[in-house]
Amino acid sequence: MITLNNREKINKSKIRVGRGIGSGKGKTSGRGVKGQKSRSGVAIKSFEGGQMPLYRRLPKRGFNPISKESVAILNLDKIQSHIDKKNINPNELLNSELLKKLKLINKNASKLKILGSGEVKDKINIEADLASKSAIEKLEKIGGSIQLKK
Repeated sequence: MITLNNREKINKSKIRVGRGIGSGKGKTSGRGVKGQKSRSGVAIKSFEGGQMPLYRRLPKRGFNPISKESVAILNLDKIQSHIDKKNINPNELLNSELLKKLKLINKNASKLKILGSGEVKDKINIEADLASKSAIEKLEKIGGSIQLKK
């Protein structure tokens, strides 16, 4: 029967290197002759003899999801400032196509999210994919509307 203290390997003695020729691990202590790796204090982790190491040959991927969809965000105060500058007509429907044409959001954005920082004075109608609760509240308070695409 094997118990914890009479297992094989538990009583094996540590190899004592550099203790004479008869031990088989004497003289160079199994490190070969000369060279960087025979010296003490040397750790050549991932060194490939001057060849470009694997971690530098492979592309960086990290935490950037490959299939991430880009969401353009737009605050209410930004919309209001463009209405004041007469870039946006408050009577027409604001959607991502119009905003892309006016270059207010990135042309590569797949979705549009309306956020509620700032105030809107004009009654506007917006069509977006996503919207924050505060943005919806503020738009409904002034009589505007927001349609969320499903």
